[in-house]
Amino acid sequence: MTQRRKVKVGVIGCGNISDRYLKSLTELFRNTEVYAVSDLLYESAKAMAEKYHIPFACKTNEELLGLEEMGIVVVLTNPAHHYDVVKKCLLSGKHTYVEKPLALTPGEGLELLEMARAKGLMLCAAPDSILGAGWQMARKLIEEDWIGEPIGAISHMLTGGPESWHPNPAFLYHVGAGPLYDVAVYWVAGLSYLFGPVESVMCSAKKTYEQRIIGSEPLRGQKIEVEVPTYLTGILNMESGVICSIHHSFDVTHTLLDNRVEIYGTKGTIVVPAPDLFNGEIAYRGKKDTEWSKIPSVFAYRSNCRGIGVADMADALLAGRKPRLNAAFAYHTLEVLNRLESSARENRGETVESRFERTPIMPTEPVWGEDAEEGDEI
Repeated sequence: MTQRRKVKVGVIGCGNISDRYLKSLTELFRNTEVYAVSDLLYESAKAMAEKYHIPFACKTNEELLGLEEMGIVVVLTNPAHHYDVVKKCLLSGKHTYVEKPLALTPGEGLELLEMARAKGLMLCAAPDSILGAGWQMARKLIEEDWIGEPIGAISHMLTGGPESWHPNPAFLYHVGAGPLYDVAVYWVAGLSYLFGPVESVMCSAKKTYEQRIIGSEPLRGQKIEVEVPTYLTGILNMESGVICSIHHSFDVTHTLLDNRVEIYGTKGTIVVPAPDLFNGEIAYRGKKDTEWSKIPSVFAYRSNCRGIGVADMADALLAGRKPRLNAAFAYHTLEVLNRLESSARENRGETVESRFERTPIMPTEPVWGEDAEEGDEI
């Protein structure tokens, strides 16, 4: 039997999100081997290394980056630290994958993009849920002309905020997060993945509360100073002519709206799962149909397999191809978020300058590892 090749992976940041990444990268995907982890709190790195049988728990990022065997470094720090940590990874000659967003500003993002290009390194960024079964099937249906020429899309995700469940939610109300950079990023990336680059945007937003009270343990009762808008609605004018709306908030306790995305075309409509899910029900109704039909996905990776973007990156390294969530795509997503932010602040439309080349749809087979679970929210 031929030995399957693997890429050694290092993970910087062992906070709340790391558990899901490490589970996928150690137990699901066959082309990744988690070789080392690090965290500002060494005990956190040590605990994750023990839980997932990882060879090295490093006391510093520099120690991890000094391991020559490392093929990809995954950055899971708070958004405020993404730019600095990713820059150090690239300067160390490491291919790098970073959680959303790529950086806090387009200027920082462009610097990282150009640095990766100059060094011949891959730079990819979350969200990677759009590589799961749900949104891959959505793209397949669109490309196979089920709805004809796409006209527009309507999407929303309205919640009461993460302080009710997240163990350390303060950063989600600080610069680089909020419903724009932490939630809308899924919809911006997903809609761009389906329809191509965004040409211009418009957005209105507001901050409803100056402070939030943490309701989850272990910080229950502590106050969070809110730095960013917490209610927004935006319009994405795609270069292809499709018009998409997004609607996101941390201020809405109750709503009858679900989080699925409705996509309209000249021949019909599809309703697809939210792009922060790896799978979910897809409904279709042609222009002359009298009722809706359920369309099952033919694609693999239905579970909450965060880290699939890293597996795709590892495959790209081994196969010598471009990764699907490459730097140009990640930078475009970041610029769109920034333009939405400035549109709301300046009360005007904003032009998006960056573009990206669309990458191929995922294979339908579970080429990097069997995935048997149903999808769930990330």
